[in-house]
Amino acid sequence: RVLERVPSDKPDWKPHPKSFSLAHLAQLVAWMPGWLPNMLREPALNLAGSSPYSRESTATLLELFDRGVRDGRDALSTATDESFSELWSLKMGDRVLMSLPRSAVVRQHFSHMVHHRAQLGVYLRLLDIPVPSMYGPTADERM
Repeated sequence: RVLERVPSDKPDWKPHPKSFSLAHLAQLVAWMPGWLPNMLREPALNLAGSSPYSRESTATLLELFDRGVRDGRDALSTATDESFSELWSLKMGDRVLMSLPRSAVVRQHFSHMVHHRAQLGVYLRLLDIPVPSMYGPTADERM
């Protein structure tokens, strides 16, 4: 619901010079559910050579998000209890940035998704775009 409200005509908008652009933040929110299959099926993710952020239309972001949610749910439904105790690593080339049990990585990832979705809600508010309900009523939607 939050991604649906992201305007495609303001990709470079930022609330502050040090903030992500609207396009970058929206793309991050759209991509994140699709990272779960790697976390649950692979031993590591190597960020070296990864795709840079780009400007995508809201429609494209919604397609990416929906596909990521489907793939993420599938990965969660097929994960075994034993796999959650295995180590998973985030790398940049040969350098290991972090290595934690999958259970901690997945839990942290869900918190990370919630954090960026909330940031996007703030961006919408600052752009005077009605903020949808995320946990309950908002000033724009009483439910």
